[in-house]
Amino acid sequence: MMIAIRRSSRRISVGGALFTFVLAAGIAPAQTTKKHLNQVDFGISAVGTLSTSSSGTTYLPQAVFEYPSDTVGVLVDLGFQRNRWFGLQMNWTQARFSENFTVTNLPTTPKANLPFNLDVQSKVNEYSLGYMVRPGTYFGLETFAGGGVGLVEFKPTAGGGQGQEVEDRTGIFYVVGAQKLLFGSEHFGARLQLRQVFYGAPDFNANYFATGTRSSTTEPGFGFFLRF
Repeated sequence: MMIAIRRSSRRISVGGALFTFVLAAGIAPAQTTKKHLNQVDFGISAVGTLSTSSSGTTYLPQAVFEYPSDTVGVLVDLGFQRNRWFGLQMNWTQARFSENFTVTNLPTTPKANLPFNLDVQSKVNEYSLGYMVRPGTYFGLETFAGGGVGLVEFKPTAGGGQGQEVEDRTGIFYVVGAQKLLFGSEHFGARLQLRQVFYGAPDFNANYFATGTRSSTTEPGFGFFLRF
C-alpha cells in the first residue's frame, strides 16, 4: 500500500509539473508578444517640402539654375523602440512638385545650344531606414531624434514630366521632434517633427541638366501616431 501511495504521489507531482510548464509556455509568448508590440508605433504626418535651389555648369558647357517648387506631402513611418537609446524606423514620404530648370549659354557654349526653360513635374518618393533615440520627456513631451539613409525617387508625371526619365538618388536624413499621448490614452498621440533630407540634385539622366551639385529638402511635419 505504501508503494502504491508513493507512485500516486509521484504521478501527481509529475502531472503538476507538466501542467505548470505548459501553462507557463502558453503565457510567456503572449507576454513577450505584448511587450514587443508596446515597443512598436505607426505614424502618419503631413509634411511641408521646402527644397533648396542649386546651380552649376554642365559639360557642354551651359549654366543650369534649378528652382524646385514648394508643396505639402505625406510621411508614413513604422518604428520599433527597444529602449531609450536604441530604435529603428522605416519611412516612406511622397510629394508632388516641379523642378524648374533655366539653362543659359556661357561665352564658350556652342551657338547651336540655345538657352531654354523647362519645368519637370515629379512624384518624389523617399524610402529610408533610420536609427532613433528618445532621450527623455520634458514639459510633458516625449522627445526623439534620429538619422539614416535611403532612396529618393524622382518620377516624372505623365502630364507634366516633359518625357523625362525616372531617377533614383541616395538620400541621407535626420529628424528631431516631440510627441505626446492624447486623451489619457496609452496608444494614441500627436507628433511634431522636423526632417531634412540631403541628396544629389536631380537631372533626370539628361546631360543638359547634369551639374553634379547637391540639394536638400526641409520637411516640417505634424501628425498622429498609434502605439500598439
